[in-house]
Amino acid sequence: MRSPTVDRVLQVLIGILFVALVYVVTDGIREPVVVVGDTAPRFSVVTDSGLKVSRSEFGGKLLVLNFWATWCPPCIEELPSLNALHRQFSPSGLVVLGVSVDRNESVYRNFLKRANIEFLTARDPNANISADYGTFKYPETYVIDRNGKVVLKIISSTNWTDEKMVSYIKSLL
Repeated sequence: MRSPTVDRVLQVLIGILFVALVYVVTDGIREPVVVVGDTAPRFSVVTDSGLKVSRSEFGGKLLVLNFWATWCPPCIEELPSLNALHRQFSPSGLVVLGVSVDRNESVYRNFLKRANIEFLTARDPNANISADYGTFKYPETYVIDRNGKVVLKIISSTNWTDEKMVSYIKSLL
């Protein structure tokens, strides 16, 4: 016959193990959401021009990482101002990378031919990279500083040629 003290200790241990199990399971299924101040998740992608790029390869440069799709009207609306941002600041060390989540490659390629996008683009049809960032609404853009830290996160389209935005980007270069 066990003593009531042993039974109580076993109950407490079982309770602690149960709480630990619940924590491990919920933490494992929680979607990551990258916010300002976080270290940007690492990624690697091959651009449409055949260049293999990753977050770590932009050392010393400011990265504007834009997740978009051809079926997303706000994404399309934003592209001209991203082009302008690229033209204005790429000589100063800014890299603009647009990562499309389009699944249909031919629709994506046909769009690129018509759109005259000047910055680096790549397609991530399984949305693996955007999932690592916790992105599920498009467009979504992360400005990542030279040290790999997210300094700005924008959900929805923005005018990258707006005076305040241009001043902010200039201050980061």
